[in-house]
Amino acid sequence: MTPLTLHPDRLFPADPATRAIARSIYEGIRGLPIVSPHGHTDPVWFVTNAPFTNPTELLIVPDHYVLRMLSSQGIPLSALGVPTRDGTPHETDPRAAWRLFARHYHLFRGTPSRLWLDWVFAEVFGLSVRLGEASADLYYDTIDAALKTDAFRPRALYERFGIELIATTESPLDPLDHHRAIRESGWSGKVVTAYRPDPVIDPEAPGFADNLRRFGEVSGEDIATFDGYLRAHRIRRAHFRQAGATSTDHGHPSAFTANLPAAEIEALYAKLLGGAVTPAEAELFRGHMLTEMARMSIEDGMVMQLHPGAYRNHDPALLARYGRDKGADIPLAGEFVRGLKPLLDAHGRDPRLTLILFTLDEDVYARELAPLAGHYAALRLGPPWWFHDSPEGMRRFRERVTETAGFYNTVGFNDDTRAFLSIPARHDVARRMDSAFLARRVAEHQLDEAEAHAIARALTYDLVKQAYRL
Repeated sequence: MTPLTLHPDRLFPADPATRAIARSIYEGIRGLPIVSPHGHTDPVWFVTNAPFTNPTELLIVPDHYVLRMLSSQGIPLSALGVPTRDGTPHETDPRAAWRLFARHYHLFRGTPSRLWLDWVFAEVFGLSVRLGEASADLYYDTIDAALKTDAFRPRALYERFGIELIATTESPLDPLDHHRAIRESGWSGKVVTAYRPDPVIDPEAPGFADNLRRFGEVSGEDIATFDGYLRAHRIRRAHFRQAGATSTDHGHPSAFTANLPAAEIEALYAKLLGGAVTPAEAELFRGHMLTEMARMSIEDGMVMQLHPGAYRNHDPALLARYGRDKGADIPLAGEFVRGLKPLLDAHGRDPRLTLILFTLDEDVYARELAPLAGHYAALRLGPPWWFHDSPEGMRRFRERVTETAGFYNTVGFNDDTRAFLSIPARHDVARRMDSAFLARRVAEHQLDEAEAHAIARALTYDLVKQAYRL
């Protein structure tokens, strides 16, 4: 078996002098608390504090990064223990699924998944040999035994990882009972929610008509008029704020916005209620609602996050068999300058608004996002997201946006993950990459070392708390 070692200088510059500077910067931030202001972990974990089931259910089945890589090599997700929607058989022996994963672990060489998983294996479970076919059962038995102990329950891991706050993401239709139970439990961990209104804003969302009906019910508002629909949003946003939410999140297909006159949006909303809108009208409604959400954020102080540009469920056969979030989402080209203009014309210079922009299109970093954030008081740049949450993705982001937007128009790092155990691994990668980026600027005499240490702390801790009003 091959030893598993995490080199202390991983991701640092190869040049010895610059590497030493990076080490010094990293040492100043490595122990700072983790603030995770946007993610998709399940709040029920922190309510019940029940043990995680087994290694396969924890580390393979919910991880779309793992699933998409193995699927790309022709391995059916059912063989990995992923349940099917169409009734076809799937592997029910978690050990057999784990052995299959271990046999193909070499496929992850060079990917961020390999970095994150190796960190989890070594730092969380204390494994000292690399995962492979020969070590599959050793891994399974070691992890399975650990998961049966109190030290590996969700609350204990939250505390062990040094998490100060973690945010989940819920639909306006969610009663937020789990968040209420966490608050009433007396546990000191801070788990908050975020308002994700897509199911009742996107006319092309699955079950949209039923979602709207339920939206009226849970808000207690008559949503037959556009004014009533907006009141329903204000009521639900207030409910989310009571559950600790400081942010909203919008996963639109694009960054298109609109600011329609009252008569036009009322007519469009009436047509939408009739269930007969075209794709262009659906986009127009989504775009107008981003501007409405900005207006509401100015009123109630919630920070907006915009995550556009994913072609969801690109593989219809996979969707039919396994459902959503199984690795078949693909990035689209982005456009922000024209798309955001209606919203920015209305609210872009209002310091009460914070709109955090994310993209899956790296080509727009230097051309569009950095110049926009470097001008409008309302805009901040989110960290590299999804396909670009990787060492090289982080490097490209800093190289392309810093000269125009600076460091202080960004919001630090957020992990945006369902994979709970990967959270500290992801934050460690971000801290190392920022340390490496800053070390090169010190070595090239663009910054002095004291400035680099101050920036590193800001990128790790201060900016995220500031941006998300935590």
